Amino acid sequence: MKCMKIKITKKRLILGGIIILLILGSGTFFYVKNNKNNSSLSKDTYINFISEIYDSIQGNYWQKIKDEDLSNLFKLGSEKLLNNKIELKEKNKLGVIMATEQAIKTMDENQKKEFIVQLANIVLVNLQPFGRSSLYGQKQTQDLKNTVQNINPENDLYASLGTDKNSSKEELDKAIQKKESELKSKNTEEAQQELKQAEYAYETLSDETKKQRYDQNQVEPTVFGKVIEPNILHLQIKKMSPTTLDELKNETDKFDTNLKLNTLILDLRDNIGGSMDLMPYLLGPFIGPDQYAYEFFHQEEKTPFKTKFGWLPGLVRYKNVVILANKNTQSSAEIMTATLKKYNVGIFVGEKTKGWGTIEKVFEIKNQISTDEKYGMFLVHSLTLGDDNQPIESNGVKPLINITDKDWKQQLFNYFHSNALNNAVEKIWNTAI
Repeated sequence: MKCMKIKITKKRLILGGIIILLILGSGTFFYVKNNKNNSSLSKDTYINFISEIYDSIQGNYWQKIKDEDLSNLFKLGSEKLLNNKIELKEKNKLGVIMATEQAIKTMDENQKKEFIVQLANIVLVNLQPFGRSSLYGQKQTQDLKNTVQNINPENDLYASLGTDKNSSKEELDKAIQKKESELKSKNTEEAQQELKQAEYAYETLSDETKKQRYDQNQVEPTVFGKVIEPNILHLQIKKMSPTTLDELKNETDKFDTNLKLNTLILDLRDNIGGSMDLMPYLLGPFIGPDQYAYEFFHQEEKTPFKTKFGWLPGLVRYKNVVILANKNTQSSAEIMTATLKKYNVGIFVGEKTKGWGTIEKVFEIKNQISTDEKYGMFLVHSLTLGDDNQPIESNGVKPLINITDKDWKQQLFNYFHSNALNNAVEKIWNTAI
């Protein structure tokens, strides 16, 4: 397998505050790495911080990175911040430490802190893929947790409908009818977005299980099912969160008594991924228990992951399956698409997926530089491999039937011989998510 080359130029180095990257390809955890004692290194707080960043990158970054390359990143970052050329006496961590000591020796405490934080961030941001890693403060870490868990503290579903927690089903029905009456006639993008949000709020709050989960923890739903033809179920997974597997079971159980259903359209369009820890469980219902599902690539080694869950009764009935994904499908949703394609679970129709094939984690930093802020290192630690055993990163997952092909409907018909399915796929694809 060809690894990505590290190409660093001064033009690509960026400077600024902490970058907030809502990258959803990982299950977040915290990891403490103890630094090796080295009597030749300064015990200064700022130096210890930089030393730990250096060690943690070498130990946890997805690609093996040589001292020469990593120390050069620190060198270029320092030059950018100081607007001055510097020389490393040694092209390794010790050389970085000595250069950093020299750079901050005349700075006051605030200047030292700002320099060290920005230097660490510049180095992380310039690791490949560019811009995926960065230094995280407490707010960014909490934002990431909320994103993975599908919690949006700023989104009030009740306010979207003009109701409250005590509203009955009848009151919710009246609220959505009122919203539709007010907004459907307005031909503005703002009105359409408001209506879309109101419909989403209604779909969530009118379902007792989804409402209960939202009321308890502000966790929004990720799985929605709807019968669109007598024999066709449209099942949309909007995101991968810790509740998705439970939602999948609940949603498919709803329709399990409908004996006419035999066709499934699994919709992963615009799914930005989320909890990677979920995937060994979420893929089991589709490919069975104890199956090799996907692989991670980390520092020249591949790690396979098996499914840890088995078939769902509400899913095994579907003999005809179409998988929809588009250019906005990314991260763990791409892994799901690739795995289902590899196991021939269904026919993948749509577009090549985004190609966001990195797995990130927040690594805790032991040697903090401030009592006011606790920093963590958001780092790409692995690449994911697709159905062709190549990195999903930059390549994406290619559909079996490309929706842009003029004869895509004929191609799909050749598999299932169903005009009703063709029309259903076309209608769903042309409907805004």
